[in-house]
Amino acid sequence: MTNSNDRQETRGNEKRRRRAGRFGIDHINHRLVLGSFSIDMPRSRIGRMAIGAALVLCGLLGFLPILGFWMLPLGLLVLSHDLSIARRLRRRLAVWWHRRRGPAG
Repeated sequence: MTNSNDRQETRGNEKRRRRAGRFGIDHINHRLVLGSFSIDMPRSRIGRMAIGAALVLCGLLGFLPILGFWMLPLGLLVLSHDLSIARRLRRRLAVWWHRRRGPAG
């Protein structure tokens, strides 16, 4: 027999697992979710576009110290919130990844 504390703990673990495997934009909270981490995003479209463009441009200079190629996909993820082209590419990548990683059969 399980008590209510066990059920609440199980629900909390399920939420953490779902959140840990999630990458993208939480449109309800306006946060960028990267696994178990989340980052506030600017509410203005211009702010998001500026941050996304800066990340992409700095990602292209990833061979330099401090800057890195990790900035490129992060910038495209931020831009996908406002640009339909980036959003389509992100969705195609997500579908491809899900099919690739999905259960066989």
